[in-house]
Amino acid sequence: MPAIRVSNLVKTYAGKPPVDAVRGIDLEVHRGECFGVLGPNGAGKTTSIEILEGLLEPTSGDVEILGKTWQEQGDQIRQEIGISLQETQLSEKLSVMETVTLFRSFYQAGMTPIEAIRRVGLEDKSDAWIKNLSGGQKQRVAVATAIVGSPKLLFMDEPTTGLDPRSRRDLWDILVEFKTGGGTILLTTHYMDEAERLCDRVAIVDQGRILAINSPRNLISELQGDHVIEFRVVEDNADESSFANVSGVAAVRKQDDTFCLSVAEPHVVIPELLNFLRKQCLTLASLTTRQASLEDVFVGLTGRHFEDAEATAA
Repeated sequence: MPAIRVSNLVKTYAGKPPVDAVRGIDLEVHRGECFGVLGPNGAGKTTSIEILEGLLEPTSGDVEILGKTWQEQGDQIRQEIGISLQETQLSEKLSVMETVTLFRSFYQAGMTPIEAIRRVGLEDKSDAWIKNLSGGQKQRVAVATAIVGSPKLLFMDEPTTGLDPRSRRDLWDILVEFKTGGGTILLTTHYMDEAERLCDRVAIVDQGRILAINSPRNLISELQGDHVIEFRVVEDNADESSFANVSGVAAVRKQDDTFCLSVAEPHVVIPELLNFLRKQCLTLASLTTRQASLEDVFVGLTGRHFEDAEATAA
């Protein structure tokens, strides 16, 4: 039995015209995996996860959480899940210990508050007021409140937004430890590196629909090239489509004045590219290579860059 099963999930907000935030999502999350929902702001990630958490009613569709439905077994589901919202507002005049103890009281079973605090690495801050913590420390407290009931399933909605790099890595370690202990994680994020680092599988979401589901590595491999050659030429009349004729190039796109070639073997393609440029009387201005990423997958699926999609949503 999957940890999460979703069938034809739809959420429409009334308006003139109505807003279709989620447009027919089908999804299964396996037990014991970290499943990522990756997409730009406004893609429908938060709406979808709030429906799965029982915070929103869907317009239509079926949702099962740990084999149960919110309509018939909502109280049982609440005892088996942990939630860290996109913006968790904690009382600033409670201490870390008081906050986690309060959340522990909501569960019939679970770990002790001090154990939850230890797992997020805040033992030395257990008596500190929430208002005196850094942003990263507050986020770790939020995770402690989510895991104190020893959940089977953990919902994490944009958990590292606004955190500094060190705090992000600390939170990643907490999530890896939870999964290693047998827990299941549903993680929404718009950070490509986060999804690649943490997730066993990823659903790429845009405009309320799932465009692809697979492991990060398989999604990247489907580009027909694990590497990207990025280059610029001095001339402004270079034809983007002509570079598809270079031997070993699987796909071509242009970003501003930079050409991006998806390739499997850059060391083979680069000499071919340089020879092609000479024949076309084009002057190379710069050239770099890098590993392909989920950003490239998103561009391949939507024809847009992540930041462009977020700007459109804003």
